[in-house]
Amino acid sequence: MGKVRRPAQVKLFASIIFHADVDLEEVLRRLGGAIGPIEERTPPALFTHTTYYDKEMGEGLRRFFVLFTPLVDRETLPDVKIATNGTEDFFAWDGRRAVNIDSGYIALEHVILATTKGYAHRVYLGKGIHADLTLTFNNGSYRALEWTYPDYAEEQTIALFNRWRELCRQSLRTCAGGGPHS
Repeated sequence: MGKVRRPAQVKLFASIIFHADVDLEEVLRRLGGAIGPIEERTPPALFTHTTYYDKEMGEGLRRFFVLFTPLVDRETLPDVKIATNGTEDFFAWDGRRAVNIDSGYIALEHVILATTKGYAHRVYLGKGIHADLTLTFNNGSYRALEWTYPDYAEEQTIALFNRWRELCRQSLRTCAGGGPHS
């Protein structure tokens, strides 16, 4: 019989897709207040992977990723997703989002996105939130799965998450009881 143990803590991240009219500094201030300090952020770039958001948010959308500083317990993910949805609601106009925030966590073994939409590969966590197994770590790198969103499967995105995995690993090393290190 296996022993019940707490898994290693994780680092939270967010993908932020936004309309030009959004006050990004206010978005980041709200996220920082709800989740914690931002350790790193990528520069905004045009989001051309899909037109899925165009009808609701308009054209010419941009996107960047942020990594949050604190290590957290994995079970905080539903509350984080609820908080990021609240930030989306705050910036919405006429019931349409101006910002889309995909929150998730980076663990040494995988990358998880939080979602309100269930599916075969998504595990229900509670509070209306599911975990989407987006990337798995194997042979020295994160790897996409058959259902991974194409933008998360891109080489540059995987390289970013591999680098952030190393930051997570370093943080775990400095914490007592950080769990397995690989």
